[in-house]
Amino acid sequence: MAISKQDPIIIVGAGAFGLSTALHLSQNGYSNITVFEQDDEVPSIYSAANDLNKIIRAEYEDPFYTDLTIEATEAWKTPLFQPYYHRVGFLHCCSEKAEPKAVDTLNRFRASAEAHPTLAKHVVPLNSREDIQDASWQLTGTLNGWKGYFNRYDGYMHSADALRGIHKATQAQGVKFFLGKISGAVEAIVYDQTPNGQKSRGIKTKDGKFHAASLVVVAAGAAAAKLVPEVGQNVVAKSWSVAHVHLTDEETSALRGIPVVYARDLGFFFEPDPKTNLLKLCPMGGGFVNTNKDTGISLPPESKAASLDFLPEEDEAKLRELLRQTLPSLADRPFVRRSLCWFADTSDSDFIVDYLPNTSDSVVVFSGDSGHGFKMFPIVGKWIVDLLASSTGQNNARWRWKTPKPKSGGDWGGDVSWRIGNTTEYRDIKRAREHKL
Repeated sequence: MAISKQDPIIIVGAGAFGLSTALHLSQNGYSNITVFEQDDEVPSIYSAANDLNKIIRAEYEDPFYTDLTIEATEAWKTPLFQPYYHRVGFLHCCSEKAEPKAVDTLNRFRASAEAHPTLAKHVVPLNSREDIQDASWQLTGTLNGWKGYFNRYDGYMHSADALRGIHKATQAQGVKFFLGKISGAVEAIVYDQTPNGQKSRGIKTKDGKFHAASLVVVAAGAAAAKLVPEVGQNVVAKSWSVAHVHLTDEETSALRGIPVVYARDLGFFFEPDPKTNLLKLCPMGGGFVNTNKDTGISLPPESKAASLDFLPEEDEAKLRELLRQTLPSLADRPFVRRSLCWFADTSDSDFIVDYLPNTSDSVVVFSGDSGHGFKMFPIVGKWIVDLLASSTGQNNARWRWKTPKPKSGGDWGGDVSWRIGNTTEYRDIKRAREHKL
């Protein structure tokens, strides 16, 4: 079904994929775009990108994603996005107790960077504590057996600020927004039956109102399966935990300019945010799902509060060990703003950018950020523009709608080489006890 640039287009979700889609469609002449978001503001509390920062690491085992990230990095340097981009480097190591899978993954990433014509000149081997402290003198911990590399090309983005900025930019370009749990929350996609299946004619919001559209783009992140149940066989809602340490002004100043510090077997942290004095940390692990026993579909808990103000016990232990080995003066400080960050995860870590089958090209599923999508924020919306312009549908096999495979009960996404640890059900989480000074 061909869409004209005057036809009404609805985007469900004002997270990274939804906002970037609105941006690129409006920049390419589409003039009737409306975004629906269930939160009262942007950035939305339901968006995985509503966060202090996200890593931009260009090196992948797959050259396709390496080149894609380099394209995105160049876009982060443009005037619209550059206020949120911080090229501080990526210090990537394994500690002496890292399991072989972690070491092997790190070595493949390093080989990818060293072989790439754009990245190679930025890569520095790290074979000792002295090498690491040359890259970041503030790391005064023992760094027991740490080895890896430092890539000066990489860094991070301030993700919540970027969402806020692009929201304003799309509004200025005429994109309309409906926000809130009544008028902004989409209850259902409305279909008409056709000889070839069904065709969407718009959406219905929680207040019972119908909004007509020639195309509905579902960019609802971890909650996509609520609107498109078929997605739940290809995408699961998964979460990793997040914590912060609240620093003094002096501590924040002392850590300005540190690279992203990433121990593949423990976790990672960022340069502290100067506005809030918060240093963000994330543990490494297989993550958490919330599978409905009746449907087999994982969705985030209904209440946002169910994911706030706690850390899983094992994750807290990893983060405290990470700090002991790197920034020991912070190792026993209380963790604040603790939460689970829910995102849409595919079993192969590829995105889904395709028409929902049997809908006459009236519904697009844009999902599966898989924990590495935000670095592509400046360019992801272009993929929707390309899809609409294609007479043959999605031409990139990686991003096509895939026929769901029966779930075997194994570890979802466990075959993705860069993931360490096993997935745990939300109901089985052992929560860490409150840690106070």
